[in-house]
Amino acid sequence: MRVATIDIGTNSVLLLVAERDANGALVATEEHATITRLGEGVDRTGELLPAAIERTNACIDTYAAAIRAASATRVAVVGTSAMRDAKGGEAVRAHVRAKLGVDARVISGDEEARLTFTGALSGLGYERETGAVVVFDIGGGSTEVVRGVPNANANVAANAIDYARSFDVGSVRLTERHVREDPPNGAELDAVREDAQRILASLPKLDYVGAPVGIAGTMTTLAAVALRLASYDGARVHGHTMPRDVLASVVEELRSVPLATRRTLLGMEPKRADVIVAGGVIALAVVDALGAKSVRISDRGVRWGLAASLFEPAAKPAT
Repeated sequence: MRVATIDIGTNSVLLLVAERDANGALVATEEHATITRLGEGVDRTGELLPAAIERTNACIDTYAAAIRAASATRVAVVGTSAMRDAKGGEAVRAHVRAKLGVDARVISGDEEARLTFTGALSGLGYERETGAVVVFDIGGGSTEVVRGVPNANANVAANAIDYARSFDVGSVRLTERHVREDPPNGAELDAVREDAQRILASLPKLDYVGAPVGIAGTMTTLAAVALRLASYDGARVHGHTMPRDVLASVVEELRSVPLATRRTLLGMEPKRADVIVAGGVIALAVVDALGAKSVRISDRGVRWGLAASLFEPAAKPAT
């Protein structure tokens, strides 16, 4: 059986087509990431812009064709921060229904946490005996922090999550709120940092083993820049550990050059270059709030957790 999942985020839309191998492990047969910036302007207006909806719907058209070509028998689509926070999401949901025949569910923060946790840890070798693990997801509009004890069988419902919270700090949101200069000046970066630290101040002290696991485009891009990847290689990024001082040096490198130069750096996704500095400042704020000395990078997330759920007995075939 082959399944397909789409995660419609504030900054990017992610597609995973996956199946299980002979050992039962979830493996990707196809993956795509497209930056559509659905959350453009949402922090200011509370509404999805027509141009952002158009970009996102065009991406859905491309993904629908890929899903049909892959002969996926189960399909699931979810929307996260931007579609939770803003008016206008029905236009995207209606397009998904028309093109894929399934509903694009706007998932709650709790469900997003479960899917994030399961997806992030897949393929990293975590088992229940590992103990508690913390996962954080820096998106365009929000940042999720989740702690739980992983289930080695990647069963979404079986993961023992005991803390999950979504914070209104994201790379797009804080860039639009504070950054005007190119490159960002010190006062602007201080404002991003202070905003992130203020909002994250309510994060309790969380006990966990090892390094926290960071997922999503901000973290994978920072890792790719640190690794100087000429082309993105998920196999090298997935499981890579970045000491805090390396993370800080990458953020400093990115904030010190203008956008045109930033776009050309090895490892940089050009369409993410305008928001990566704020994303990096948020990453440092999260790592510091967790009292961590390093962060482990995961190339996986909600779409992988959602795919795992489609293999569970209660999942229904796509219509």
